[in-house]
Amino acid sequence: MDLKSLSRVGAKPSFIDYLISVWSFRHFVFFDSRARVQSGNRQDRLGSAWLLLNPLLNGIGYFLIFGLLLGASRGIENFIGYLVIGVFLFQFSTRTIVNGSRVIRTNQNVIQAFNFPRATLVVSVNVREFIANIPVLLVMLLLILTISPVEEITWRWLLLIPAVFLQVLFNLGVGFLLAPLVARFNDLVHIISFFMRFWLFASCVMFSIERYESWPLIKSVVEANPLYLLLSIVRSSLLYAETPPWQSWAALAAWSLGALAIGIVLFWKGEETYGRNE
Repeated sequence: MDLKSLSRVGAKPSFIDYLISVWSFRHFVFFDSRARVQSGNRQDRLGSAWLLLNPLLNGIGYFLIFGLLLGASRGIENFIGYLVIGVFLFQFSTRTIVNGSRVIRTNQNVIQAFNFPRATLVVSVNVREFIANIPVLLVMLLLILTISPVEEITWRWLLLIPAVFLQVLFNLGVGFLLAPLVARFNDLVHIISFFMRFWLFASCVMFSIERYESWPLIKSVVEANPLYLLLSIVRSSLLYAETPPWQSWAALAAWSLGALAIGIVLFWKGEETYGRNE
């Protein structure tokens, strides 16, 4: 018997074969994600309405605290629209990144029982969160069109599509980077949740970047922040009828594609270690 022709069960395939195997699970990922979205809030009386209520309630809270009490709205044209875009889009990334980071830890039994590319778990979380946030994005647009000052629809509104697409790629890449770390050190989940709150303030979700004028270095760091780039692109397109500069697009694309490329390679390298009892 020629033992050279045999392959070890569960062995890590080549990177190209790994990507092909992930692609072959695309139909299962889509239907599983859609089913989980439909059943995700079934135990709550309001069900899926919480997908809309959470960012709405957060937005109201931030408006009362930052807009009215702290005066963060000064100097910001259409502060309500500015805040709505920031809260809705940032919460999308928060939910996706946090849930994606712990997907290996929460699916230990499935990983140990079945042989499949583990990357599909991270992809499934991102697809599920995207499907769940489609109505959230529609409500965001509706609020911009109905709350004074009402904005007019221009062709630049179409730029929301590539902007969200880059956001999804970035979320996916960060999920690939964090999931193996959380699988090894579960305490990182708490640090990630804390860091996302810090990231919210570093992305100018509820105030203008002009607040950092006295700290040029901090301002430069914030301007390079991928989620700040995303919010500035969407705000320019939807609120101010301005075409975002190509530099912002290039920087956001570099963050998204870079995070995805590095994330998937590092995730693939650790494929054989996921699900092992340590």
